Amino acid sequence: MKRIILGYDATPAADHALERTAEFARAFGATVTVASVARALTTSAGRGIGPVDPVDPPSLHRQEADEAKDRLGARGIEAEAVVGLGDPGDLIARLANERHADLVILGGRPGGQLRDLLGGSVSERVARKATCDVLVVR
Repeated sequence: MKRIILGYDATPAADHALERTAEFARAFGATVTVASVARALTTSAGRGIGPVDPVDPPSLHRQEADEAKDRLGARGIEAEAVVGLGDPGDLIARLANERHADLVILGGRPGGQLRDLLGGSVSERVARKATCDVLVVR
């Protein structure tokens, strides 16, 4: 195992995923890519990427990803930060596939009927679309 993708959004679940990522990276000598994705607001036409949510802008995700990268670096783990705009599950899975990742680690949250109606959780989407193993920590 040489490449790990950490899906990160500075929530308690993501912080727990960061701790697990550090353990795996240290044990296997793996590098880590911290991926944080700002959701785009959907457009009425349903085409392309819509406007950015002013409460959850890419700049906030850049800051969160850089802080996670620094936390890993303080533990001696080589890491880089990548920020995207769009559907987090899709973009994290695509990143994992493009980088030939061995593992994606994500924090999981309890679900609900509304989330299921909206297409499922980020971790469920990544698990469906990534070609590598996916670990959801709770």
